[in-house]
Amino acid sequence: MFSEKIKRFGKDIGFSIIGIAKAEFIPDSSKNLNNWLDNGYHASMKWMDKRKNERENIHNYFPEAKSVISVGLNYFSGNATKKDGSGKISNYAWGDDYHIVMKKKLKLLLEYIQETHPNVQSRICVDTSPVLDKVWAQQAGLGWQGKHTNLINQKFGSWIFLGELILDIILDYDLRFSEDLCGTCTECLKACPTNALTEYHLDSNKCISYLTIEHRGDLPEDYQGELNNWIYGCDICQEVCPWNIKFQQITEEKTFFPRGDIQERKLKDWENITEQEFKDQFKDSAIKRTKYKGLKRNILASKKK
Repeated sequence: MFSEKIKRFGKDIGFSIIGIAKAEFIPDSSKNLNNWLDNGYHASMKWMDKRKNERENIHNYFPEAKSVISVGLNYFSGNATKKDGSGKISNYAWGDDYHIVMKKKLKLLLEYIQETHPNVQSRICVDTSPVLDKVWAQQAGLGWQGKHTNLINQKFGSWIFLGELILDIILDYDLRFSEDLCGTCTECLKACPTNALTEYHLDSNKCISYLTIEHRGDLPEDYQGELNNWIYGCDICQEVCPWNIKFQQITEEKTFFPRGDIQERKLKDWENITEQEFKDQFKDSAIKRTKYKGLKRNILASKKK
């Protein structure tokens, strides 16, 4: 009963989907993580390897953990590729930083639980914690990891932010989502312009999202002029996914809607952005992750042929 109340409250404060999983070691996810790291698919993201013991076993991160409340929030507000000649920015970064939005909602959810369990121990996780978000979402019944490696939900597709509230109390657990509904579809694999995807695996070294956000310094020569006008992130594998094409819906979370003319600017317009304009436009935005220097690098690389 209490678990159902938690879910209802989670929906009331704006989460699109919510489920609960038992906090336990999952051998398959540990094996997959280590294989991914051993292949060097994490590129320069050293933190993925540095805290892998916590990622592969939740009790190495939070020893008292008993339940993982997994939440998802629809962020879709339109396709980035509709505007020809624009400097394209991934949909997820058009509005406010999802870390801030998600954490606020998870704190409200925790406060609700504390009303009846004042001594509960907890961890709030949104992307930056050493937790395998997609694994726990699938364990909680929210969807499956598609061939593009994003979690796909049957109602919202893959346009969803994920987060967790980990607790040291026992709750009622949902069934793991055990189906793979990608079937024989390979649209995402065929559409990736840099061949970063193989079935259920992403090589970050080749991924436009990684290159335009996490990569520091000059871009590898092979990718100069090959960014397909993406200056921050990339949505190609999601835009071609049949689950998204059929089920995507505009988010009810208004803070994720586009800021100003972020969708309309042509690549040539982005060239002239100043550092102060960057700071003003992208305050409390995920785009600050790449920094002004990184954005200018991406704009220049998109122009080169």
